[in-house]
Amino acid sequence: MSAPRRALVTGGASGFGLAIARRIVADGGRVALVDVSHPALEAAMLELGDAASTHAGDVRDAAAMAAAVEAAATRMGGLDTLVVSAGVIQVASLGEVTEADWDRTLDINLKGAFLVIQAAAPHLVASGRGRIVAVSSDAGRRGFPGITAYCASKFGLIGLIESVAVELAATGVTANALCPVGAPSTGMGQQVLAWKMRTTGRSADEIIAAAARTNPVGRNATEADVVAATAFLISDEASFLTGVSLDVDGGAHLGFLPGT
Repeated sequence: MSAPRRALVTGGASGFGLAIARRIVADGGRVALVDVSHPALEAAMLELGDAASTHAGDVRDAAAMAAAVEAAATRMGGLDTLVVSAGVIQVASLGEVTEADWDRTLDINLKGAFLVIQAAAPHLVASGRGRIVAVSSDAGRRGFPGITAYCASKFGLIGLIESVAVELAATGVTANALCPVGAPSTGMGQQVLAWKMRTTGRSADEIIAAAARTNPVGRNATEADVVAATAFLISDEASFLTGVSLDVDGGAHLGFLPGT
């Protein structure tokens, strides 16, 4: 049984981040949630209670991330876990992506991850049991049409995690990435679903059912799937796993026989 964790979670007020925070608290740990949404942070704080603290801030702001990390470490008496879950997506054709769109996506999804990892690393090393888990995507494994900036950022996130993993390995800190397929229950999942509805003319139920049918295990991803994978990677039992990019996708990355 692993000792409770003292974790900072970016994008922690909703989606995968909040679901992961709930699990850490349920397991006896403490969490610091970083998010740009004040109302969402307030709601999360009411739900999680004294085991949680909140820090409003933009992951693109190096000073804000450094301050959030220091405040979290002070309140919790240290920091041994970092979950990078803050992210955005834009669905648009190649010709429609503006430079501002590209910069925003790369800055939040990739630069933001770098800044908070850089700020948290000394505390994670000092803990003697540091864990970093970054939520990448199946779009960090292979390209998809209409999400060029998102794919680039999520591929880059895996490269960042692998580099951090090897640099910090001797300190006992592990760094791993999760590559989930889209979960319809998250805000980002709902955004992609709305785009699919507009482009296909099909209903949400039809699209969700079709996605489940075409997944090898026959269902869509849930927040619980990502939570379970995170819980293992931050456990003491996972101390020998680092630089891993784990496909949380029901086998969607597997090949098929052409023409069948």
